Amino acid sequence: WGHAHKMAEATKTQKVQTFGRKKNAVAVALVTPGKGLIKVNGSPLDLLNPPTLRTKVFEPILLLGKERFAGVDMRIRVRGGGYTAQVYAIRQAIAKGIVAWNQKFVDEATKKEVKDILTTYDRSLIVADPRRCEPKKFGGRGARARIQKSYR
Repeated sequence: WGHAHKMAEATKTQKVQTFGRKKNAVAVALVTPGKGLIKVNGSPLDLLNPPTLRTKVFEPILLLGKERFAGVDMRIRVRGGGYTAQVYAIRQAIAKGIVAWNQKFVDEATKKEVKDILTTYDRSLIVADPRRCEPKKFGGRGARARIQKSYR
């Protein structure tokens, strides 16, 4: 443990924290120098459920190529929201994490390149989706739907 702790202090300078959001899900990614590990809540990406949405999480990695992730480790914590929202939050956190890392420790040109690749593929990888659930109001069964009224 002591050794790991010393290492953590040595690399304290190099880390980036980014977050991704979708509806009520928030994913926080901690990017540190490493060897390409990406973990979500402590388990590897390959075990992410549901399997159909797993490809969604790999999108930023596949788009940029494994090389760009080779020098970094990502630890991602995700909470809130449903399955799909969490997956979208995770992929956004990964994408923003790699962009922030390139800006901070590599150079502006690389960052721009990475950001452009991601944005041209899917804007929601960098820009959060602002839509939220609208609260239900009285006089109806939903946010906008009203009870039917009849005059006869």
